[in-house]
Amino acid sequence: MRIRSDPPRLYAAREPIFPRRVHGWFRNLKWIIMAVTLAIYYVTPWIRWDRGPGMPDQAVLIDLANRRFYFYWIEIWPHEFYFVAGLLVMAGLGLPLFTSELGRVWCGYACPQTAGRDLFLVTERWVEGDRNARLRLWNAPVECAQAALRLVKWVVCLLISVPTGGAWIFYFTDAPTLLGNLFTGTAHPVAYITMGILTATTFLFGGVAREQICVYACPCPRIQPAMMDEDTLTVAYREWRGEPRGKLHKGEPTKSDGGAKGDCIDCMACVNVCPMGIDIRDAHQLECITCALCIDACDEVMDKIGKPRGLIDYMALKDETAERSGAAPKPVLKHILRPRTMLYFTLWAGIGVALVVALFLRSPFDLNVTPVRNPLYVTMADGAIRNTYALRLRNKQGAERDFAVSVTGSDGAAPQGISLTLEGLPDAGVKVAADSTHTQRVYITAEKDSALAEAAQSELTLWVEDVTDGVKSRIGTVFHGRSE
Repeated sequence: MRIRSDPPRLYAAREPIFPRRVHGWFRNLKWIIMAVTLAIYYVTPWIRWDRGPGMPDQAVLIDLANRRFYFYWIEIWPHEFYFVAGLLVMAGLGLPLFTSELGRVWCGYACPQTAGRDLFLVTERWVEGDRNARLRLWNAPVECAQAALRLVKWVVCLLISVPTGGAWIFYFTDAPTLLGNLFTGTAHPVAYITMGILTATTFLFGGVAREQICVYACPCPRIQPAMMDEDTLTVAYREWRGEPRGKLHKGEPTKSDGGAKGDCIDCMACVNVCPMGIDIRDAHQLECITCALCIDACDEVMDKIGKPRGLIDYMALKDETAERSGAAPKPVLKHILRPRTMLYFTLWAGIGVALVVALFLRSPFDLNVTPVRNPLYVTMADGAIRNTYALRLRNKQGAERDFAVSVTGSDGAAPQGISLTLEGLPDAGVKVAADSTHTQRVYITAEKDSALAEAAQSELTLWVEDVTDGVKSRIGTVFHGRSE
């Protein structure tokens, strides 16, 4: 008789992780970074910046309707998107720069997923208690008291998700106006939909999926290890000092005292505080985000048993041989300042400097000229030849400006027998409203006996001067004569 057995399971069920609260230098550093970054994220849309009448007064604004990006005194137009592209390139170079120096430091300290998970863990501890209380609650049969605690926890997490995820929409329109419209129900449906999606993803990623996002959804665990080498400083366990691990009797010597036993007493403190649920003593692992909480937990235990700190610490693989023999490790600066990281930094800083220089050297206005080719030229009653051009002036400043238009030859000198007029205007001056583009018809006329009228094509330079501050800009064009 054959006994039918169930097929083997290909995927194991998720084991929930309940990290213990820990105190220490790295935990405090993470709180500071999270507080600063979240404060910037929440507060930035509400900062005001006066740009003049008719201009938005929000300091940081992504104005999709008018195709503008405002950052305090800086205004980026669509044709200047290379500034945004440059920042993205800097971000791309920043990943190998910081990873090659300090491992997955972004994941452990500044990643939004890490910050969100920390916020939800604080909420969980506040409602359900620390690690042991949460373990008992998880393993206990579901009763009214347990259900009430879990309901309160999820409600608080959802309330945290609303401003955390929803704050992003305030960067795309006037924040005070949008907030009022959201409460009165008059905001655009896109605002409600976007806010709902961002709130839901924040809640699901930080409150429900948690470490699974880092392990399965994020590409960083697969990409960043390839950027690390033997000089990279990352969180690791000094196995040569901690093994063989085991319980110690009071006063029993260990390797740090010249004994045979390792300093690790197998207290599991480093495992219990890990938000990823791994054991750092099992060497570097894909799941490790180098949050360094295990360092704080281990240092706390070492202080209690009277052993030196640093059993778990930031270290480089290249120092292992020296430390095993009792020699001092290489200075930290020598790990950080090496050819590879200096190359990354040079490229990263070079792009940043180039963007700053380009930002301060850009003209306060742009111009473009297009010859009207139908017809190429017009013969006037007196035999003069006239060409028509479409001049497009873009005033990128926050005030109306007067511009003077003139023309010279390719050599920079004023050509003989030529005149310039603007359609509908008494002289060669044009007003352009603040932060707007103006298109103007320009007529250039050459007398019938002039060299320009007789030649098939002649090169000209059109000049535009800002009358207020004297800034000039030029653009080349072509004049078509009768020999065409």
